[in-house]
Amino acid sequence: MASINETLSELMTIDGAKAAAIVDSDSGMVLGKEGSGIDLDVAGAGNTEVVRAKLKTMKALGLTKDTIDDILITLSSQYHIIRPMAQRPAVFIYLVLDKSKSNLALARIKTAQSESVLAL
Repeated sequence: MASINETLSELMTIDGAKAAAIVDSDSGMVLGKEGSGIDLDVAGAGNTEVVRAKLKTMKALGLTKDTIDDILITLSSQYHIIRPMAQRPAVFIYLVLDKSKSNLALARIKTAQSESVLAL
């Protein structure tokens, strides 16, 4: 099992990674962060609202047996991946990638692998 800092360091080795954080969506607080170019405290709080809204929508649609694998936000120059932890859905990994330097499929796979070994 990997610590928060080890997980963040591993995420930052992904091609095009600019910043990464582990966020508690119950409080919106960032548990750990690494990288630059974005205010990860603001992003953590804002993306907490994204996760909460998606969970609320899933409940309204009756999708109670499904879980979120990840949420992808595509900007003109960046990808933002939000991945709630399977074992602790209130905690999510947030990864920011430079769109021109990253492979989205590989980044999603590596984010899933990081989530599976993160010890909280």
